[in-house]
Amino acid sequence: QVQLVESGGGLVQAGGSLRLSCVASGSIFSVNAMGWYRQAPGKLRELVAAVTTDGTTNYADSVKGRFTISRDNARNTVTLQMNSLKPEDTAVYYCTIRSRRTGLPNYWGQGTQVTVSS
Repeated sequence: QVQLVESGGGLVQAGGSLRLSCVASGSIFSVNAMGWYRQAPGKLRELVAAVTTDGTTNYADSVKGRFTISRDNARNTVTLQMNSLKPEDTAVYYCTIRSRRTGLPNYWGQGTQVTVSS
C-alpha cells in the first residue's frame, strides 16, 4: 500500500509564509514526479508545482516567484515553501506522486487545508 502524509497547513495572514511537507511510504514501483495540487471551493483542481526525479520543475503561473518545490528522491519526500501568500491561495493542498513521464498523478494524499486571511 502507498501512503502520502502531508503536514504544515494552517491559517496565515496575507503576505505570510507556510511550508508544506509530504512523506511517501509503501510499495511504490516507480516515481517520475512528486508534486502538489490544490482545490478551492467552487474551483477546479489545479497543479501548483511538481518536480521530477531529474530535477525538472513545473509551477502554475499564479505561484511562480512565490512558491518553491523541493524533493529528496531517496526518501520520497517533497516540500512546498509558500511565500507572499494571498487569499486566493486558500485551498486544500494535496501531495501527489506520478509514476509515468506524463499524465495525472497515480497517488494522492488526504490533503491539508491552507487558509490565507486578508
